[in-house]
Amino acid sequence: MWSTTWTFFDGAWHEGNPPILGPRSHAFWLGSSVFDGARYYDGVAPDLELHFARVNRSAVAMHLKALVSVEEWTKLAWEGIAKFDTHAALYLRPMYWPEMGSNGVVAPDGDSTRWLLSIYEAPMPGEIGSAITLSPFRRPTPETMPLDAKAGCLYPNNGRALLEARARGFDNCLLTDMLGNVVELATANIFMVKDGVIRTPAPNGTFLNGITRQRTITLLEASGHRVDQTALTYREFLGADEIFSAGNYGKVQPVTRIDTRDLQPGPIYRKARELYEAYARAK
Repeated sequence: MWSTTWTFFDGAWHEGNPPILGPRSHAFWLGSSVFDGARYYDGVAPDLELHFARVNRSAVAMHLKALVSVEEWTKLAWEGIAKFDTHAALYLRPMYWPEMGSNGVVAPDGDSTRWLLSIYEAPMPGEIGSAITLSPFRRPTPETMPLDAKAGCLYPNNGRALLEARARGFDNCLLTDMLGNVVELATANIFMVKDGVIRTPAPNGTFLNGITRQRTITLLEASGHRVDQTALTYREFLGADEIFSAGNYGKVQPVTRIDTRDLQPGPIYRKARELYEAYARAK
């Protein structure tokens, strides 16, 4: 059962989950869609414009047309938010996709680009500790996949990593790049703390340098904390004093177990979460 949903498509708002793609739609059978995700909760929508700017960049990276300006996306978002109860927590998902193919069908036809904005109820998780492990699956390289876009075709790989980890009793998993460096969780960006120093994988083109990740780094550094963006091994995560994640869906969350080792939510995690929530509400 879908949660309450409103989608703006073809000039009008539609309630529920309207049928949009046909069997010959390029995005349906060739995975050529791009999307983004923003949050509305407690009356605020932190970094909303940044998410809309990113979906437009993703469209261009996938040779689609960014048909909606950031200003238009933002105006439409607030119009849609007003359809929900004031206290509802919402997920906002702008999307672009090509309807047709070109150059022998496989390549997308940018002139056939379509778009929508879907907004649906999605409760904010509280402070939920997660158990993580190392995934046997790895992130692709920029030569093999469109990693400069938040593209739908990238997510089945993380999806299978997540399912494999859950089958072993974990909530999430760390993925590495092709060199064996840890780059992200299957659903969020990752941070660790050792001897008071915050460390996070350096953006190397193999994972999404998330908006919530960037905001968390900026806030921590502005508060006087050192954040090293560097290459990190799984062994270093196994020896960390604290581990926490940053992502749009749950914002800043603690990791409370890595393999068989239990962890407690630490002071730097709590500071990061406090800083983010203060920033969100100030906006």
